[in-house]
Amino acid sequence: MATDMDTEGFGDLLQRAEQLTADMDSGVELPRVERNLQQILDAGERLWSRTAQAAAQDQTDARASILLGAKGFDVPRISQRLETLSAAKTFEPLEPVRDTDIQGFLRNERENALLAAIEESRRNTFESVERHHWEFMQQEWEVEKQKILNALISAGEEAFDFTQDTGEVPGQLGDTTVGTGRSNMDNMEMSYARQVFVYNDAVVQGAVKPSLADLFTQVADKVDDKNILDLWQMVQTVTDVPLVQAQSPMGARRSSQLQRAFIGKARHFLEQRYVQFITTTIYDNLQQAQLGGIPGTYNTVRSFLNIRLPAVMAGLEDGEVDGHPVWAMVYYCLRCGDLEAAAEVADNCQSLQGDFAMFLREYVRSEDRRLSPSTETKVRLHYRRSIRNSTDPFKRAVYCILACCDTSDTHSDVADKTEDYLWIKLCQVSLEEDGAGLQDKLTLPQLQSLLLEEYGETHFNAAQQPFLYFQVLFLTGQFEAAIDFLFRTDQLRAHAVHVAVVLYEMKLLLTPNTVQAQLLTKEDGDPVPMRRLNFGRLMMSYTRKFESTDPREALQYFYILRNLKTPGGENLFMACVSALVLETREFDMLLGKLERDGTRKPGAIDKFHGDTHKIIEMVAQDTESKGQSEDAVRLYELAKDHEKVLILLNKLLCQVVSQPPAPQSDRDRLKALAVGIAERYQSQGHSGAQLEASTFFLLLDLVTFFDHYHTGQLDQALDIIQRLQLVPLTQEAVEQRVAAFSSYADEVRRNLPDVLLAAMNILYSKYKAVRSAGQASPTSRGRLREDSKTESYLTYLRKQARALITFAGMIPYRMPGDTNARLVQLEVLMN
Repeated sequence: MATDMDTEGFGDLLQRAEQLTADMDSGVELPRVERNLQQILDAGERLWSRTAQAAAQDQTDARASILLGAKGFDVPRISQRLETLSAAKTFEPLEPVRDTDIQGFLRNERENALLAAIEESRRNTFESVERHHWEFMQQEWEVEKQKILNALISAGEEAFDFTQDTGEVPGQLGDTTVGTGRSNMDNMEMSYARQVFVYNDAVVQGAVKPSLADLFTQVADKVDDKNILDLWQMVQTVTDVPLVQAQSPMGARRSSQLQRAFIGKARHFLEQRYVQFITTTIYDNLQQAQLGGIPGTYNTVRSFLNIRLPAVMAGLEDGEVDGHPVWAMVYYCLRCGDLEAAAEVADNCQSLQGDFAMFLREYVRSEDRRLSPSTETKVRLHYRRSIRNSTDPFKRAVYCILACCDTSDTHSDVADKTEDYLWIKLCQVSLEEDGAGLQDKLTLPQLQSLLLEEYGETHFNAAQQPFLYFQVLFLTGQFEAAIDFLFRTDQLRAHAVHVAVVLYEMKLLLTPNTVQAQLLTKEDGDPVPMRRLNFGRLMMSYTRKFESTDPREALQYFYILRNLKTPGGENLFMACVSALVLETREFDMLLGKLERDGTRKPGAIDKFHGDTHKIIEMVAQDTESKGQSEDAVRLYELAKDHEKVLILLNKLLCQVVSQPPAPQSDRDRLKALAVGIAERYQSQGHSGAQLEASTFFLLLDLVTFFDHYHTGQLDQALDIIQRLQLVPLTQEAVEQRVAAFSSYADEVRRNLPDVLLAAMNILYSKYKAVRSAGQASPTSRGRLREDSKTESYLTYLRKQARALITFAGMIPYRMPGDTNARLVQLEVLMN
């Protein structure tokens, strides 16, 4: 029976399901949705997760309600308050407004416009503050980056300083971080510094400038180092050229006249060095040299060949003169720079008569040691046809020198030393207008590139022979690269700097457009292989070693930088002086000192007859920007900028007015500084604004008021506050004091809450003292009269307190909340 009922039930269910499917199939409005088992399973899981999350949330809310209710919280009330909070981030109408309510609409629009303006102002303020913050951080980073780069350049020169702080109080102009011990400059550096002082003194006095090369050569003469002496003799020789008028050092250096002069001086130096070498060799071998008594280059070369050449040398051509190969005699006479002696050799040799003697005579007569274009073409043609294949190395070398040809030949058989090779190449150099159209010619830029870029430091073993590599670069007119190389060697750094000083003062040193560039740079548009030397960085790196112990000497070097500019357009000399003063804190020695009578005692910078006040102002501005306000006050006072002195002092004083006095505190130090300046201004006058001056003197009076207040001298303190008339002590004066409140500077307003509290405390202290004294007195007939007077005085004090409370409530200034509370509390205690 049960089975039949179950079967009937299932059959009925099946029939209904089929009917439902049929109804769905017959409908035309809704499409049929078909899902597989996986889709049905996913849909079920999503439905279950939503149901479970809602149940979990309800369960969590129930637990939270139980916990908060157990702790005594009114859960329904809290829920209502939370629902009223709005998280809207944009401005919305403050009140719901009907479409026809024009007044309400305009009111909401006005309020929304005000709120929008406030929000815009707030956003602009934050953006401006952030922008100024990052600009300041960028400037600070540029300064620090410069210091780091300079320190890296001079690495190895300075030692680490692990000395502890001596406990000196910062902020006083007399303070110094300069060690009183020995100088960081060695004897060589000190000798150079004396010569720089001599030169600068002549410049300042407007006298004839001495030659810096001569002054520095005098220093080298006193040093027992032949390499240093040779270096300065080379600089002295090469720089002894007629200067060319040009718009820039680059224009002067590229002029043919100056390049020809440099090449001639470089050859002359190498020739003189070779004469010295020959002479030394002869005198070291007098017996073999057989010098004789006839003076002159001809006889000297003949004696030298007695030592230098072997008795039999294969491949030499055209016979001999006085027992020596004729071409060797001609070459060494040319190598010594004596062209007349070379011509004499040709005249004495029968085999050289003819074309060569004529070529040589023309070469001797030429002012720039250059054959005429036609003659040079003939010599070149003759060289290619017959001389190039000659077995005599001296003959080939002589022809290559005369005709400036076959520049790729190194002539290693003849030029076995670097100086000989360099001399031959300098003889073969052709300027742009020389030998126009010739294919086989060596220009100065080609020679410079060959030595600097193709050969470089490795080829010349520069690490072991720094003077030789410096000589190679310097004699080929690559002054900047030569100085940079020498500067990288610690022991030779001082010499490199002073070579740069010589060239800079002659306006021959190529410098970059900004002092923030690297030490050696190559700028776009400069001819290859020209380099530029950052002279400003070079000088600042050099002086960093001794500026803390020898600031006067550092100042002399900075004066040389007076014509350079910082990226901000400031004078680099003034910028370096500012950094030097802040670094050494030798304010009095460098900038001068202000005497009691207001006159300024000159400092080291006054010797340069520049705009001293401008320099001091710049130092003061840098000091102020670094937050050293007390030093800035003294520096502005030194520069007689009274306006800035008053502004800074007001900012400093307003921060410490209400503090209790304490020995050696910031407040006492500022007070002493301010009192000294105030006395000087009162006796001698000042050029500051009246508002700043009145604020300054009022703050000083408030300092005195708080001194008396904190030391318990209440009567004196109350007398001062009455005479200042800053706050009212009677009801009649309240409105007058409120009206005068707007005329006070912000520095005074900022201290008004402390002034009100101090005044109220004074009144309350006096009130308590009078009440205590009245209660302690014995009862008598005179006591009644005293009680009447006491009560009158207490009423007077209450009225003064009431005036203070009224004033505090009427002034348009938002005071701290606890100030009002304490004022009211004290006034209540008095009633």
